[in-house]
Amino acid sequence: MALIKFLFEIEKKPRKGLLAVEWVVMGYLLLTLLLILFAQTKMQNPEPMLWGRFRIVMMTLALWAVYRMIPCRFTHFCRIGAQLLLLPWWYPDTYLLNRIFPNLDHVFAGYEQQLLGCQPALFFAQSWSHPVFSELMHLSYASYYPMIALVTLFYFFCRYKEFDRTEFIILSAFFIYYVIFIFLPVTGPQYYYLAAGLDNIANGTFPDVGNYFATHNEALPIPGYAKGFFYQCVASAHETGEQPTAAFPSSHVGVTTILMILAWRSQNRKLFYGMLPLFILMCFATVYIQAHYVIDVLGGWVSGIIIFAVLHFLYGKIWLIRK
Repeated sequence: MALIKFLFEIEKKPRKGLLAVEWVVMGYLLLTLLLILFAQTKMQNPEPMLWGRFRIVMMTLALWAVYRMIPCRFTHFCRIGAQLLLLPWWYPDTYLLNRIFPNLDHVFAGYEQQLLGCQPALFFAQSWSHPVFSELMHLSYASYYPMIALVTLFYFFCRYKEFDRTEFIILSAFFIYYVIFIFLPVTGPQYYYLAAGLDNIANGTFPDVGNYFATHNEALPIPGYAKGFFYQCVASAHETGEQPTAAFPSSHVGVTTILMILAWRSQNRKLFYGMLPLFILMCFATVYIQAHYVIDVLGGWVSGIIIFAVLHFLYGKIWLIRK
């Protein structure tokens, strides 16, 4: 009964307009819509992208209308939860948009070589191939969305007053990374190594593949213990939704860095220390499964901290203006 009362008690001060997260979605939608319209001659079949955006606008307005009729925590959560669930839908868009630009992997693989003198993504899984270690790597990589759900639910049930700010930060971070991925077309080792040739990579040669990924999306097999449960989870996710896009900076590392900051700020040490091992392993796992270069991980740490600081400050300013 207490849970039902918590979820369905009518809010004393219901929000009248769109939530901050919904404005973020509308802003990203408008930005990408303009890009689609300007680049439609270079794109193949943009109509589903346009139709999808129309449906998202309609869904957002419908959820707003339901909330206005029943302004409670449950309908409030549905408005935000729906936008979070749509993040995997937005992700492939980055490939459809950024493939109109020349690929830049040769630049980033070259930086990796200069910085480290080698390509860790090439030999990491080969050197550490034990099934238990492989499963730990894939477990941590697969924990990405569960960690987002965990922080979201914690703030909803335990820190409700901070729930809107938390989700604004998480959702905005995703869309910031998506914008970067559109205009900075880097595919990561699993795609680039295959396109460039493994012999070239092993010899420290990184050819410019130009617009190769405009028509190709083949990737290397995911390294690790192929019979493992978590390996299969990651492989299935890659088969259904992965595209040659989104390498620098690593959004997996960047978003989980933000989640760790939010977990620390919650003052719940069980939440923070429970997520910490997965966060640490994930930073290694992104290189282990050849999704990222090491410099992508470094970029994820730095960008995650900066994005959190900017969004946390920005939400405070927006809230003061609205009040």
